Amino acid sequence: MTRQITYGNTVIEYTIHFSNRKTLGISVMPDGDVVVKAPIDAATEQIEVRLYKRAAWILKQKDYFRSFGEHRPKKRFISGESHYYLGRQYILRVEEGSPNSARYKGRCFEIVCTPLSKAEELMKAWYRERAKVKFAEIAEPIISRFELLGYSPSSLYIQEMYNRWGSCTPKGKIILNTELIKAPVPCIEYVITHELCHLAHPDHTKSFFDMLTREMPDWQRWKDKLEKFMK
Repeated sequence: MTRQITYGNTVIEYTIHFSNRKTLGISVMPDGDVVVKAPIDAATEQIEVRLYKRAAWILKQKDYFRSFGEHRPKKRFISGESHYYLGRQYILRVEEGSPNSARYKGRCFEIVCTPLSKAEELMKAWYRERAKVKFAEIAEPIISRFELLGYSPSSLYIQEMYNRWGSCTPKGKIILNTELIKAPVPCIEYVITHELCHLAHPDHTKSFFDMLTREMPDWQRWKDKLEKFMK
């Protein structure tokens, strides 16, 4: 059942999941839904008091996830179009020929393929391969730092994701969006650090953000840069 509170001029809708737990927790999901996990005997008044205390944080999280809904016009894979790699812009050159290949040279991406319609497929495959290599390189020193704190991911995985830059599964697998390979390196470092903090704090609680700030004091700068860069 969906319930709601009014915070200032804003209505916050939420759902409650009761279970055999001792504490009350609030989560904001990527789709903007607010979920309250509460003990079976928790009173409505108790839940609402907690929601009002966390309302500003809830709205901030909803704005954060909402930012992923706005994107630039879809890139075309034809000569003259520009594409990004690690924050730098490259002009695409597509030529018909064989064997099929994709590479970057100077400030250009060069794709040779037959037919020309395979350019997009080749370019995306090139991005995936570069993401596997570069993400591992960028993540290595950050993971080493977290290991000293007692937190180690089970694996690092690359995947196309529609509305998230990364995620951390309950089993500790860190998943990074392939599209991140287009962003500046500090933006990638931010996402990796963000997800590694979830090994210690699964939800976006104050403790989570405290840890994120300790591990990357300028994270907000690179989060904002990423959101603007990838729109």
